[in-house]
Amino acid sequence: MPDDAAAVRTLVVWCPDWPVVAAEIVDGVPAAGPVAVLHANRVLACSTAARAEGVRRGLRKREAQGRCPELVVVDHDPGRDARAFEPVLTAIAQVAAGVEVIRPGVAALSARGPARYFGGEEQAAEQIVEQIAQSCEVESQVGIADGVFAAGLAARSGQIIAPGATRGFLAGQPIEALARTALTDLLRRLGLRTLGDFAALPAGDVLARFGFDAALAHRLATGRDHRPLAVRRPPPDLAVTETYDEPLDRVDAAAFATRVLAERLHERLTGHGLGCTRLEIEAVTADGQELHRTWRHDGLLTAAAIADRLRWQLDGWLSGGHRRGATAVTARPTAGIIRLRLTPAGVLAQAGLQPGLWGEMGPERDRAHRVLSRVQGLLGPDAVVTAVLGGGRGAADQVRLVPWGDERTPARPPAAPWPGRIPPPAPALVLPVPLAADVRDSSGAPVRVSARLEVSAAPARLAVDGAAPMEITGWSGPWPVDERWWAPAEARRGARFQIGLADGGALLLCLTEGRWVVEAIYD
Repeated sequence: MPDDAAAVRTLVVWCPDWPVVAAEIVDGVPAAGPVAVLHANRVLACSTAARAEGVRRGLRKREAQGRCPELVVVDHDPGRDARAFEPVLTAIAQVAAGVEVIRPGVAALSARGPARYFGGEEQAAEQIVEQIAQSCEVESQVGIADGVFAAGLAARSGQIIAPGATRGFLAGQPIEALARTALTDLLRRLGLRTLGDFAALPAGDVLARFGFDAALAHRLATGRDHRPLAVRRPPPDLAVTETYDEPLDRVDAAAFATRVLAERLHERLTGHGLGCTRLEIEAVTADGQELHRTWRHDGLLTAAAIADRLRWQLDGWLSGGHRRGATAVTARPTAGIIRLRLTPAGVLAQAGLQPGLWGEMGPERDRAHRVLSRVQGLLGPDAVVTAVLGGGRGAADQVRLVPWGDERTPARPPAAPWPGRIPPPAPALVLPVPLAADVRDSSGAPVRVSARLEVSAAPARLAVDGAAPMEITGWSGPWPVDERWWAPAEARRGARFQIGLADGGALLLCLTEGRWVVEAIYD
């Protein structure tokens, strides 16, 4: 099936430099001058005046201020961005239904309804831009294309791409439009400059060579919507609802409610093996007013991400009344919120997703850190250790155990050349105390290794720590052991072998000074 035929006509509203606009609306920052919003000491967004002075997204703070000494620097605040964007969403909802928030400053909706109501896609775009300008005094641009990704790119230039022409529109876009820095740098080094160049590659080869995320990016470049086909409407029992005896009329009070409700929804989804990609937030006030908003996310929403969006949305509803000039851009609800409902409007089966050891979320990791630190307080720092991989020749040399919370730096540089290093795979268990062993050939004579690493005979039988001998079915080596020659008391000379046994086991053996020992066990 052609990709354009499968995509849905989508209208995306884009407000340029939204973090700067939000800082102007909420904090009164004069955006007419050079302004830059910073995140992690880099420019996240900047005003038109700042760009005229050479400030660009991604510059470090010092370099941006060097290009524009008059630059006003503002810290990034996602809550502020979301709170200021709520009046824009309200303005869009007054003329079109089904608005979804992609991120603060960008919203999407199906183009079919507004186009039919206003007499065409161009008329619908003009109506929405005018409505935002009149209600919020905010500049916006609209793009329409087949699919959310293409419509978002079209919104950057205010274009309406004709049905079926999305693939041709995308073909001329630069490869940086994918917004994947590592991937785009690699593709540019391979000579791929545009999305069309990338789309011409076979999908199977992209997946095999670059991985799953690159395969998703390849879908975007070929004109297919970024939503996987597995997205479906969830069963009704996935929604979570909470009713409050005391109406929520303050943002700080509502913040406590968001975390509990978000974790309930995430636990319910996890119990069904699902993840959420689109979240519907519904609220009912004490006098019956109903509020509704939909948030869209490119990946799966974790409990923390759900809580953040719920908190931002409540902040936007409960902090209404911000003024820009003499015009009120939004209004508070007429009463406090007494009921909240979260509905996962888009879900995916979490097939192939593996959470971390402490779960996907920051709270689980923080809780684990507190528990392990408490154990250290009771039993001492060395009671809880973590392994750090580094360089070395022997299996025991490549792992360093450090107390929990200490800096996890390798004892030896991993990338340094290590002649005589045991090849992979690594052993599953390194014995803290090596076990004595006896290795003999088929005639029963002990196996020896000369100074030139010549084996006296092929190993045939192995006895470990006085146990009954076992048949050796395979072996590799020897790898020379010539360690710490500069410290005579600690020097070791000998050889290492990998041994396969008849019972399916495998061992790492070391021969030094005529004595065999078992150093590690393979799984």
